[in-house]
Amino acid sequence: MPGAYRTSFLEDNLITQVVAPTAGTAETTDITSSSVDMSTYEEVVFVCTLGAITSGAVTSLKVQQSADDSSFADLEGTGMTIADSDDNTTIATDLIRPTDRYVRVVIDRATQNAVVQDVVAFQCRPRTKAVTQTITTETHKSPAEGTA
Repeated sequence: MPGAYRTSFLEDNLITQVVAPTAGTAETTDITSSSVDMSTYEEVVFVCTLGAITSGAVTSLKVQQSADDSSFADLEGTGMTIADSDDNTTIATDLIRPTDRYVRVVIDRATQNAVVQDVVAFQCRPRTKAVTQTITTETHKSPAEGTA
């Protein structure tokens, strides 16, 4: 319907930092994110910011799920290879309607150092309207030009 009011992305969806920037050291050990509770959402997008990746590094990202938030299993087809030339880039993976309640990402790092700056989860398509953000957000609707 033309002219209908639409809420903003931040009003409808939940953004959570699931791997903190302090995890962004050059390492070869795996990084496992915090789990994300999907009980009230249909979709989650994990966005991973990468730093320096040493030549020859074998790095990948995969998504896992769990019914009880303790025993996680890999989800078929969710593995993403991160090339050693992907320095200072951002990668994302989108998961729609997981079959278990909890999901997370694991970044496998082997052979050479790879820096993972952070991972943020964008939970989308809420089943209920109430959203409580875990990070600070602002929404601006048609602001006038002027001092920010």
